[in-house]
Amino acid sequence: MLRRLLRPLLDPYRRYRNAKLIHAIRVSLGLLATILLTTGIHLPHGEWASVTMLVVIGGLQHHGNIGKKAAERAYGTLIGAGVGLLLVAQQAWLGMPWLTYFGMSVVCGFFSYHAIGKGGYTALLSAITVFIVAGHGDNPVTDGLWRTVDILIGIVLALAFSFALPLYAVYSWRYKLASALRDCASIYSRIISGQSVTDDHYLKMLSRLNGVMVQLRSLMPSVSKEVRMSMTELDALQRNLRMCISTLEILANTRPEASDEQAMAQMQLALKAEHRQIRVLLIGMARALQSGTTQRLERATDETASQTVMGTPVYSALDGYRLLTRQLAANLSDMRQRLVKTAPRWKI
Repeated sequence: MLRRLLRPLLDPYRRYRNAKLIHAIRVSLGLLATILLTTGIHLPHGEWASVTMLVVIGGLQHHGNIGKKAAERAYGTLIGAGVGLLLVAQQAWLGMPWLTYFGMSVVCGFFSYHAIGKGGYTALLSAITVFIVAGHGDNPVTDGLWRTVDILIGIVLALAFSFALPLYAVYSWRYKLASALRDCASIYSRIISGQSVTDDHYLKMLSRLNGVMVQLRSLMPSVSKEVRMSMTELDALQRNLRMCISTLEILANTRPEASDEQAMAQMQLALKAEHRQIRVLLIGMARALQSGTTQRLERATDETASQTVMGTPVYSALDGYRLLTRQLAANLSDMRQRLVKTAPRWKI
C-alpha cells in the first residue's frame, strides 16, 4: 500500500514530468529549514544561510550539477571569507580606510581576472564573499565569522535537500532522446508514405528535433557524472541521432515524387524490409528509453531480410535513395547496440 501511494514520487517519468513542481517544493522546504535552524539557535545574520541555499540549488534542477556547485561555493566561501577577515583585521589594527579600499579593489580585480575561464564560478563567489564578510572594511570581526558560518550551514543544508527526490539529468536525457526517436519515426513514416515534407507540421518536427539535440548536448556532462557514462559513449549516441536526422532530411529531398505512383510503389517494394527494420528500431529504442525495459532492445532485429535485399544488385534511379535508407538502418542498429551496452547505467 505504501509503495502504491508513493508510486507518483518513485516513478522516474512522473518525476520528470513534474520536475519544476518538485524542484519548487524542495527549495521551499530547504529555505524553511534554514530559517527555522538559524532563528531557532539565534545565529546572527542567519539570512545568509538562506541566500546560500538559493545560490547552490535554486537554479539547479539536475542532481549532477548540485555537488559540483556546492563544492565550488564552499571553496569560494572559504577563500573569500579568509580574505575578508584579513581585511577587517588590518582595518581594525591600522585604522587606514584607504588601504582597505585599495586592498579590496586589488583582490577583487585578481578574482575577476580568474572569473573568466575555468574555475570562474569559484573566483566570482570569492570576490562576492569578501564584501559579504568585510563590508567596506568596517564590519566587526565577529560579524564576519558568523556570516561565514551561516554560509557553510546553507551549503550543508542545500546538499542534504538535493538528495530528497533527486531530479537526475539522466531522466531528462532518456526521455528527450525517446521523444526525438519517436519524432524521427513520424518523419520517416511521412517520407515513405508520400506525405508532404514541406508543410508546417513537418517543419515544426524538424525544428523540435534540432532543439532537442541542443538540450541533449547540454545534459551530457551532468549525465556523465551521475551514471558514470563516459563522454565518449554519450558523444557516440549523440552522433547517431544527428546522423539519423541528417539522413532523414536528405531522404525527404531525394524520394520519388508523390505523384509518381509507379516510382513510389517500386520504392515500397524494394525497401519493404528496410522500412520495417527502421521503424522497429526507432520505436523499440524510444520505448526502452522511456520505460527502462531493455528486453526489446536486446532482441535481434530482422536483419536477414534486409541483407538479402541489400545483396541484390539494382540499377535504377532509386539506387542513391536505397543506399541512404540502408545507411540509416545501419546507423540505427549501431545506436541500438550502444544503448544495450550502456543500459545498466542509464536505466536507474
